[in-house]
Amino acid sequence: MTRSIQPADLGFFSTLAGAGSLSAAARELGITTPAVSKHLALMESRVGLPLVTRTTRRMSLTPEGELVLQHARRILGEIDDLQQLLGVSKATPRGLLRVNATLGFGRSHVAPLISRFVRKHPQVEVQLQLSVNPPPLTDDAFDVCLRFGAPPDARVIARHIAPNRRLLCAAPSYLARRGMPKAPNDLTRHNCIGIRQGEEAYGVWRLSTGRAKGAATEAVRIRGNLTTNDGEIAVNWALDGHGIVMRAEWDIDRHLKSGRLVQVLPQYHTPDADIHAVYPQRHQTAARVRGFVDFLAQAFQRRAAAGQP
Repeated sequence: MTRSIQPADLGFFSTLAGAGSLSAAARELGITTPAVSKHLALMESRVGLPLVTRTTRRMSLTPEGELVLQHARRILGEIDDLQQLLGVSKATPRGLLRVNATLGFGRSHVAPLISRFVRKHPQVEVQLQLSVNPPPLTDDAFDVCLRFGAPPDARVIARHIAPNRRLLCAAPSYLARRGMPKAPNDLTRHNCIGIRQGEEAYGVWRLSTGRAKGAATEAVRIRGNLTTNDGEIAVNWALDGHGIVMRAEWDIDRHLKSGRLVQVLPQYHTPDADIHAVYPQRHQTAARVRGFVDFLAQAFQRRAAAGQP
């Protein structure tokens, strides 16, 4: 018997892994559970290794099975890309779409939009992974990454999705105790909540007056007794009156409108962190990528037109 993975195995194993059980895969593939079990057994006999660990209650992939799944989904994605290039699929979004976003933004904004996108395009299978730090641009683990700020790497496409301002803010109870800062240097005498994320310099806030060439920037080294790598936690600490936090407008707008947070030093600007959809140049013709990025851009444009950050 040939000891190799067959082309038909790729889609089968991807469906099996996504379904989570033999019976669920059988329903999705339109075959019987014994037929799924037989196909899996044939795969395992050809490679000479177990790919799935089965118990009475659950199914999990072995390390070798994880490797097969990773390559199967990459190959299936490349086949979809080829179909797009040849015009076979007539620009209908389909296939696997791997998306990465930051924790808070991904939960609050990206996940709900993905729900709407797959309802509109049910032939797309989306895998969303949220992370504190963005993956390297050279990493082939994702098709689209949502990032704050345009990456300098010329090998990728960075499409502007939405403007994003970072604002300083604090709870009224904190400002009542400690006073409202009047100038950037006043921050050195305040409790500032630190957020360790990405490659940004930790513990330094840069505030500017003016724009472009006429801008004057002041770097302030902040101090405080609370630090986290999760922006949502930092905002909650600020809401509890612990100190001043710098956070994206999309994350704190509702608290500013309700009065639970008050903007600090509004006459100063922080570095821009506009939202970009980043993807490899080779994916620019893939309908699933192009369709998803267009969908994101249109959704955020509608939010901006409605006066929402």
